[in-house]
Amino acid sequence: MDDDPPDPDHQLDGAPRQEPDRDLDARLERAIGDLLDRRRADASICPSEAARLVDPDGWRTLMPAARAAAGRLASAGRVQVTQRGEVVDLATGVRGPVRVRRPRSPG
Repeated sequence: MDDDPPDPDHQLDGAPRQEPDRDLDARLERAIGDLLDRRRADASICPSEAARLVDPDGWRTLMPAARAAAGRLASAGRVQVTQRGEVVDLATGVRGPVRVRRPRSPG
């Protein structure tokens, strides 16, 4: 496994980073919150659900932005991002499927 830190000018897939779309970021963050508000308190969502809500036809291209939105919300303490049931930090370069849920108390 590569232990080098991520290149800030490129995404994990090696593609050059683009300027952020603040409106898209806000819509994805709102979509995550709205989806969680509609679920049981202990339920989780997949970031793809937020991407589909924002753009039903082009959701796949929004997946990196949807994961980033989940990461920002997690950094703000508004959600937790999990993988295989364990809380993870997307800033560490977590790869693979993740889920998003409301924060839970330890214990």
